[in-house]
Amino acid sequence: MRKAVLLSAILAVAGALATGVQASPAYGPNLEQFPYPFPVERFEFDSQGQRLSMAYMDVKPERPNGRTVLLLHGKNFCGATWEGTIRPLAAAGYRVVVPDQVGFCKSTKPAHYQYSFHQLAANTRALADRLGIGRVTVMGHSMGGMLAMRYALVHPDGLDGLVLVNPIGLEDWKAEGVPYQSVDSWYQSELKTSAEGIRAYQKATYYSGEWRPEYDRWVEMLAGMYRGEGRELVAWNQALTYDMVYTQPVVHELEKIRVPTLLLIGERDNTAIGKALAPPEVQKRLGNYAELGPRTASRIPNATLVRFPELGHSPQIQQPARFNAALLEGLERLGAR
Repeated sequence: MRKAVLLSAILAVAGALATGVQASPAYGPNLEQFPYPFPVERFEFDSQGQRLSMAYMDVKPERPNGRTVLLLHGKNFCGATWEGTIRPLAAAGYRVVVPDQVGFCKSTKPAHYQYSFHQLAANTRALADRLGIGRVTVMGHSMGGMLAMRYALVHPDGLDGLVLVNPIGLEDWKAEGVPYQSVDSWYQSELKTSAEGIRAYQKATYYSGEWRPEYDRWVEMLAGMYRGEGRELVAWNQALTYDMVYTQPVVHELEKIRVPTLLLIGERDNTAIGKALAPPEVQKRLGNYAELGPRTASRIPNATLVRFPELGHSPQIQQPARFNAALLEGLERLGAR
């Protein structure tokens, strides 16, 4: 019996090798082996009594137009996922700076850190100062949109404009009826993260029900941090930042955003943090971006809304050419104001 099982295992491995199938990659807690599209640099700084390292890409154009765009990734994303946006921005003359926030991707994942959008905005502004960048256009996607809005509220004089790509936080989930979940509960949930679960969620939410082979790279990027040594630290930081996102809404301050703002919204998005914990009647009304986009644009002074009716949470990945055309046109308008 044992010989039969062993033979079966050997044949399975041989078959996988013959077809080119390889084991799922383990990238480590800081994405050590995952390649980024541009050289990764490090910003070392002290915060909350500890030395931290923020990874970032700084892409300089061949023909500068004098403007800088600061790209802020979402919670289940990394600086690398902006790859399809960085290149056209640089080709159009923009300097593009793309950090991984503390707690994410290639940056430090502290064992103890009091996460807040104010703190992440301060870290990001410190990076810009270190690079000698004065005014910037801040562009945030998903959770990065919440951070970008906080950045705009805290540092309005340093902004040329604000770009929001399907930002989360356009509704107050607690006020809407999503129950609180402790950090410990989030942590236990994060420990169960798998490539299969990531793929299913992204298909339903990020890409409006469709899937393409090129999306698998971003699934493996995330799943690879949960494989092998350091997975507990990854899960812990993700749990801490879930608590930050749930408990620190920015939606109540939209009218205070004074910089010119461009909203790029895939309307088939249905993202809402903690939605699965809510009663069914609450779930039905959450994450309706076809309504959230216009509502948000009406509340932010000097806002322009661009709608993608058939796209999901990640229009910049789902249809990059169409998205980038709208983005570059919008940036031109922001620069003319």
